[in-house]
Amino acid sequence: MAEVEPLEGVSARKLVLETAKFNVITAHSFEETLILIQKYPNIEALVLHSSLSNFDCQDAVLKIKKQYPRLPIIVLTPSSSFFCEGADHHVSSYEPQDLLRLLRSMFGDPRPQEAA
Repeated sequence: MAEVEPLEGVSARKLVLETAKFNVITAHSFEETLILIQKYPNIEALVLHSSLSNFDCQDAVLKIKKQYPRLPIIVLTPSSSFFCEGADHHVSSYEPQDLLRLLRSMFGDPRPQEAA
């Protein structure tokens, strides 16, 4: 997750995903995002916040897709009118539950299933 929160802060989105048992690696800039993608090649999806500083969403997505064409990219946006060409999904940054639903639809529910 490339997140705009300060390094000392924890976003509500990250807390929601980790509480739901998703593993989350957080970057705070596009440059850091690229480093983490290379460092952790088994990342299953990338969540980019559209308001990262010094960040052109379309250019960033195209760069990532060129190198990692199968990596699903989810863009979090504060406005429904924002569209980032090349992104696989767009989700409201104000609705962490929508992001959680999308990830569960893509990868299943990582929480341990209760024995019947």
